[in-house]
Amino acid sequence: MGLLGTGMLITFTEVAPENELDFNEWYNREHIDERVFMPGFKRARRYVAADTATRVKYFATYETDTVRDLCAPAYMKLLADQSDWSKRVMARFTHFDRLTLTCTVDLAHGISGAAGLARFFPPEDSKQDLRSAMRDEILPKLAGRPGMHGATLLENDLDVVAEGLRAQGKAVPADMRQEWVVILDGSSPSIVGAALDAGFGDDELEGYGVPSSAIDLGRYALVFGNHR
Repeated sequence: MGLLGTGMLITFTEVAPENELDFNEWYNREHIDERVFMPGFKRARRYVAADTATRVKYFATYETDTVRDLCAPAYMKLLADQSDWSKRVMARFTHFDRLTLTCTVDLAHGISGAAGLARFFPPEDSKQDLRSAMRDEILPKLAGRPGMHGATLLENDLDVVAEGLRAQGKAVPADMRQEWVVILDGSSPSIVGAALDAGFGDDELEGYGVPSSAIDLGRYALVFGNHR
């Protein structure tokens, strides 16, 4: 079974060490469950970095019917009415990054104990060829490695980003670029890490205008998840 829809919200977060206990309890006991039962949401999972080379310590995925669920009026209204616990925890974020994406290649299969992430900005003139290569060659090969369970390609939807910013009364940057995220699912951080290196190391995507130095790689272990 693949993803439970074509939309996905991904968040990257960090808090100070003295706030991590409250942060994790909130995420596991309130936030994931609350989000899963919002309109359009189907499943959520959260992860923690498995090594010190991974740039952001925590990331989470929220699967939705479509990416448009992430800018729907009902969703934006719910975001404006956070619980007291949510307000306290969110005010303590030392890092927060949010992407609203459409899945364009879905080779996901079940729920795995580890995830490898590759984040990059493909040049506009190489997107079509790179997307085809991801679908037909790169991701099937990585997902077929021993211990691997699946792979997905997700593309940030800039129209949804803009609508979300406007709904919050924020300016839309004129220089926004579309970021792509590849998620590799496997049985352990070391296995997904090896797959990341095979697929995105040694300038494997340089022919598409994406050198390895421009790809942000991360290795994560599953912490908690829930679904409808």
